[in-house]
Amino acid sequence: MYANNPELVLHAMCLFLGSSDERDWGFVQCPQYFYDRPTDHLAVLHQTLFKGMVGIQGPFYAGSGTFHRRNVVYGLWPGEVDHQGKYVNEFNGKEADDELLKKIGNSKEFINSAAHALKGKAYFTSILSKSLDVVHQVAGCDYEHSSDWGKKVGFLYGSITEDMITGMMIHAKGWRSGYCSPDPRAFLGCGALADPAAMSQQKRWATGFLEILFSKTNPIFACFTSKLQFRQCLAYLWILIWGLRSIPEVCYAALPAYCIITNSSFLPKIQELGICIPVTLFVIYKVYTLSDYIRIGFPIDSWWVNSCMARISATGAWFLGLLNVILKFLGLSETIFEITQKLHQPRTPADDCGKDDDKMIFDESPVFIPGTTILLVHVSALAMALLGLEAQGGQGTGLGEFFCSTYVVLCFLPFLQGLFRRGKYGIPLPTICKSSALALLFVHLCKMSTISVN
Repeated sequence: MYANNPELVLHAMCLFLGSSDERDWGFVQCPQYFYDRPTDHLAVLHQTLFKGMVGIQGPFYAGSGTFHRRNVVYGLWPGEVDHQGKYVNEFNGKEADDELLKKIGNSKEFINSAAHALKGKAYFTSILSKSLDVVHQVAGCDYEHSSDWGKKVGFLYGSITEDMITGMMIHAKGWRSGYCSPDPRAFLGCGALADPAAMSQQKRWATGFLEILFSKTNPIFACFTSKLQFRQCLAYLWILIWGLRSIPEVCYAALPAYCIITNSSFLPKIQELGICIPVTLFVIYKVYTLSDYIRIGFPIDSWWVNSCMARISATGAWFLGLLNVILKFLGLSETIFEITQKLHQPRTPADDCGKDDDKMIFDESPVFIPGTTILLVHVSALAMALLGLEAQGGQGTGLGEFFCSTYVVLCFLPFLQGLFRRGKYGIPLPTICKSSALALLFVHLCKMSTISVN
């Protein structure tokens, strides 16, 4: 990320110093946009979720594009330092400057800098080379030993999404966060290199969010034991359950195919009045999400592409993130921080013409196995229905199940196209073989369940 607006610092300082109680503003978050990737889905998220959270305790800490108070970085609560820079524990009234300073390590220069900052004074050293030596000392991996770095100070440990857990603990202490979205945009950055990197990033997020959800620092505990507001807790839960959402996503993605193969149904028949309920819910949700894109100024095709990618990410990256956390809790694996590839590559004339912008890039990563499997399952189910190979003696599959199955195929259309493409735009043969085996197993189990019922 780089600063794109030359007056950005002034905008942030206006939020820190212009509020009714500026001491409660812990950090100011700017929206994340990329100069080399489409940002329509991010813009919708910022315009809806982030702006809505301003009315509670403020938006999430997104890891970059943020201005922090040094009090927040040092792990302090609002009002824990008075106007004279004295460290005051508001729970027992004890003044103990040393208690604060020993949290941040044993660097004398850094301690002096922190002490001056808490008193609102600037701290300068006359020897530049000495300052650089101190910077290397503080930035070293060994500096945090015998200190509170990672526990109460700085970025917090315990999750591979360190920004989310750090921001949530800041809000739990009673701090508020501001939202700064100036024109021109505050920051611009380089997005994930390609679809595999983006999916890997989504998997890492889902894994880290679940680590927080099932830890002692989850927002439910913070809501009862700290100063995290209830509605702010709900906002955090909305994003922390990404991995859990993959379970119903996968189940509902497989349900229409199961019904077609077993000649059964889970929806009312088209002539029944009850069909109006799921149809109405489906239409309302689609119109609601579409209205967000139209209101912000994005075309309909942008809404459709992001809707499809939401299904692909939920059933692929988020699902694997959930499996990672399960394996971690069983002691069979450890979560690994996967660095997102963001190496900038020069654009070719074909890129400038938008020739391949709509093509999805694949590799042999496991994140593409669930999506390929779901596609093969539905193609097999529709082919079996067309050829009359579905199970006999069932209650019959209705039009609703065929519509849902076709809708799933359309959502996973990039995977269908990837089956017939070559190179980086084609699904690798090992992924196709693994997904084919899983799809055949699913069809076989569906057939066996029909036999056992009969």
